[in-house]
Amino acid sequence: MDWIAIVILFILTYACISVIIYSKKIFSDHIVFYGPIMAIRTFRVSFFDRFAALRTFLRLYGTFGVCMVVVVSVFITVMLIFSVRYTLIVQPEPTGIYKPQNILLLPGINEYVPSTLAVWLAFIITIAVHEFGHGILCRIENITVKGMGILLAVIPIGFFVEPDEDELEKTKGMPKARMFGAGITNNLVVGLACFVILILLVGTAVPATAPVIHGIYKDYPADKAGVPQGSVVISVNGVPVATRDDVAGVLNTTKPGDTAVLGIEKDGIPAEYSLTLTKWPEETGRSSGFMGVQYYDGTAIQQAISSMLSPIGLIQFLVIPFDTSTGSQFLRIIAFDSPDQQYYQVPFDGYWGIVHILFWCGWININVGIFNAIPMIPLDGGYILKEGVDRLLDRRGLIRYSTQIVSMISSVMLVMLVSLILLPYLLHL
Repeated sequence: MDWIAIVILFILTYACISVIIYSKKIFSDHIVFYGPIMAIRTFRVSFFDRFAALRTFLRLYGTFGVCMVVVVSVFITVMLIFSVRYTLIVQPEPTGIYKPQNILLLPGINEYVPSTLAVWLAFIITIAVHEFGHGILCRIENITVKGMGILLAVIPIGFFVEPDEDELEKTKGMPKARMFGAGITNNLVVGLACFVILILLVGTAVPATAPVIHGIYKDYPADKAGVPQGSVVISVNGVPVATRDDVAGVLNTTKPGDTAVLGIEKDGIPAEYSLTLTKWPEETGRSSGFMGVQYYDGTAIQQAISSMLSPIGLIQFLVIPFDTSTGSQFLRIIAFDSPDQQYYQVPFDGYWGIVHILFWCGWININVGIFNAIPMIPLDGGYILKEGVDRLLDRRGLIRYSTQIVSMISSVMLVMLVSLILLPYLLHL
């Protein structure tokens, strides 16, 4: 049975179960339908009460989170302004990252976010981390949590927490802001933690020292001889070699125009190729013969990943799924299955699966946190903005203008978001 048949079977099973539950009103107090989405909720929410002992710490954590959300809100607002300006000036074609479906962070819908186990697991963890943050801070701020649950659409697609609306409405100022900011804070903290753990874990892999041909220069000797990419060099002119330095040692005794017999192994099958060596590219300043190959350098890749532990590195981390340029291909090993994984000795089975889960858990959490920080209602960032504006204007007796100001800012944010989706199409009509 192929995967399409399995998917269809799951959908039909879910549909049949949903119809039976809905028509017979089974567990009607706990199961609610929103179209095809099934919400299963429980009113046993004593779980959140367990965090009461950490009230002081969590309030400090929540206050720190609100400050962080404000910084992120300012940052994302500036980025939106520059993005709209860039789109108007450059007028990109509505392809690639400018396609509407690639704005959405949905596995399998977004071309750059694959529908894999690692991605879906990270997606579910992200939503759980966000919603549980709201639930925990509700109890810390003495807001009753009426229920919590899970959303299903064949598979789990989210979690939710239901605070008491009346108590939430009565809560004002920093307590309410901490509650709304808790989900964003959790997402950003968990995302950054995954990012750091990922970098540390990648450092435990041991790169292969064998001279693996990772790239071949077009129209150079190896290309003309038909040397296959991904092969391992095992000898040069009959001299056995085990490392890149061994290969260089033999080739340093040659000059352009010499013939070299290259012994390689590909998929366990040995072969030999005769190459007429040529000059190195001028910028290298080397005088020995050149085969026109580039070796896989696992150590350099590990160093590049380790150097990402910085603000600029974080940005580079966030663009990995979208950056398909040749110069950044090597970084995609931490996000996608790659044949390059065979060039490492790893400490345990399933190592690359854990690396991929950490990457996507970090990537999705950070992106969800940043998006929710946009100062626009109904996003969390919008509600935090409203609390701030209310507090600022109330002191001056101008609270009546708060709703209009927040609505205006939310409208501007919405216009910019919609513009990023529509402008690539409108500018090419």
